[in-house]
Amino acid sequence: MAYKTAFSFGVAAVLVAVAAQAAPQQLQVLAVTVPVRAEPSAKSLPLAELSRGAMVGILEQRGDWYKVPLDAQRAGWIQMVPAEYGEMTIEVFDAPGAARAPEAADGITPARPGANAGVPQLAVLPAIDPSQVPPPQANLPRESLPIADRWRLMQTLGFKFPWYDPYNQNALKADLPVLKQYAPDLFFNLGVVSDSLLELRRLPTPVAGQIGIAPGANDIFGRGQQTVMVQNLILNLGLIKGDTTFRPPDYELRFVPVFNFNRALVQEAGALRIDPSQGKRRTDNFVGIQEMFADVHLRNVSDRYDFDSLRVGIQPFTNDFRGFLFQDSPFGVRLFGNRDNNRWQYNIAAFARFEKDSNSGLNAVGKGLRKDQVYLANLYRQDWPWVGFTSQASVVHNRNADTEKAYDTNGFLVRPAFLGDLRSHRYHVTYLGYSGDGHIGAWNLSTATYLAFGHNEHDPLAHGAQRIRAGFHASELSRDFSWIRARASLVLASGDKDPYDNKSTGFDAILENPQIAGSDTSFSIRQGLPLIGGGGVALSGRNGILPSLRSSKDEGQSNFVNPGLALVGVGADMDLLPELRVFGNVSYLRFMDTRVLEVLRAQALPSKEMGIDLSVGMHWRPFYNQNVIINSSVAALRPGKALKALYGDKQGTLYSVLFNMVLTY
Repeated sequence: MAYKTAFSFGVAAVLVAVAAQAAPQQLQVLAVTVPVRAEPSAKSLPLAELSRGAMVGILEQRGDWYKVPLDAQRAGWIQMVPAEYGEMTIEVFDAPGAARAPEAADGITPARPGANAGVPQLAVLPAIDPSQVPPPQANLPRESLPIADRWRLMQTLGFKFPWYDPYNQNALKADLPVLKQYAPDLFFNLGVVSDSLLELRRLPTPVAGQIGIAPGANDIFGRGQQTVMVQNLILNLGLIKGDTTFRPPDYELRFVPVFNFNRALVQEAGALRIDPSQGKRRTDNFVGIQEMFADVHLRNVSDRYDFDSLRVGIQPFTNDFRGFLFQDSPFGVRLFGNRDNNRWQYNIAAFARFEKDSNSGLNAVGKGLRKDQVYLANLYRQDWPWVGFTSQASVVHNRNADTEKAYDTNGFLVRPAFLGDLRSHRYHVTYLGYSGDGHIGAWNLSTATYLAFGHNEHDPLAHGAQRIRAGFHASELSRDFSWIRARASLVLASGDKDPYDNKSTGFDAILENPQIAGSDTSFSIRQGLPLIGGGGVALSGRNGILPSLRSSKDEGQSNFVNPGLALVGVGADMDLLPELRVFGNVSYLRFMDTRVLEVLRAQALPSKEMGIDLSVGMHWRPFYNQNVIINSSVAALRPGKALKALYGDKQGTLYSVLFNMVLTY
């Protein structure tokens, strides 16, 4: 029994020695606050609170309760329990101990992790100054303030902007989601554009056959001074679902009405309305629907968001880069998309054209659709054949069956045109085209070429069917020299040599709006020149470059028996100031063939020369943005021998002066 007693005392002594060598323990508060209670019970009275980061020594442990000193006289109990997000309210670790010096070593050896005396393995947070913001804890969830959505972060931080302010975050310009009860990512976009125009011009103005007001009224053309004032208010309403920052929207609904007011003053009665008794002034207004479509995102076909989409409704469309063949807002169905990270793009579409309001050019939806359909497919390739150059191949088919007589808003006959036997007719024509736009090194190039072929069931001059074979080419080459861009333009459109044969070789577009050779600041493009039938047939249409002999560019039918055109021009764009651009253009124009003009006017023309077009304009953005734009231009056409023969020497130099202000919200 003696040896057992001695052994027990020995074990007890060893345990006491080990306990004496064990490092003291500490705890650190991880929760925001923890209560210190008088007894190890959750029902006990709290004596104090310790804040996050506080470190205290442990005097005693009972299960998950730890006794800690509060001061020299008092102590209390803290419980280790899970906090709100699953982490523990406190953490227990060994307190730092003194370094030990081995018996066989000189000096002091630092304590190592895992030893009884040394730096604890758990990093110890320093005491936190209560006056400072507590630092984040690695093992705690991040505290954050709830916000309505990620688009309203600025508002949550206290930034408030007026609802009408377009220069800051605004729900009216698709910065913030709306209608969140239906979807979290619905955006509304409101655009308001005021387009004001004042135009003074001198054009050959037909004299009414029923009345003569001034000397010279017995001539075909009378006094040509005209004044036009136009005010358009454009509302652009769009509802978009999806985040358009990095991917196409899921769907889009868009509605764009245009409110038009126009007033015209001329010097000859009968020029504005078919009834000359209605005078030399005309005031009119109209509301047109230029866009009303639904765009549905069908699918994504790659991780770079190449896509296919379908758009149905009244929608704007331009077939090529410069609007040479077809630019309109028809009703249609359009399938479009891209491939290979947007290197390939395509359109497949079918359109039906609307009747137009004669005085505004807007869609007259109430009059219904014309029997004039356009079917097309085009394919774009970026960086081909040169990097920075985009090529487009297109096939466009136009089928027209407008066989009923139609008169415009002012009472003039528009279908069929006032030509030949005045018989209605159908036609179908297919255009094969190539277009390109971009740069080749330092040179900028925009080009388009079309071949037209088809069939016209009846031509009013040939009194029979005709095959359509015509061609068109346009190019603009430019280069930048610091703040100046120099331009050179070329336009070629084939003409008809014999209006009585079975071939129509004069090129005509479906609905053109060419952006070349000065575009709408050029006199020959901006102004339509009446020719025969008291202005019922024009040499060329307004905002058109082709001398197509149509009754109306907007409401008439294409005419492939025309004189054609050759245009050579040079121009320059000069950025004089960041907000001011001045541009000028000089073009020489001539007919390709004058035979059809000689037949219509029953006179021989001494030359094919149309004349020289000169224009200069200004584009001013006073606030360096697109919210306020002021345009002005002066253009003149010095008639050549052919135009002098058609309109007489008394006309002199034809001109137009315009002032335009565009305000955008």
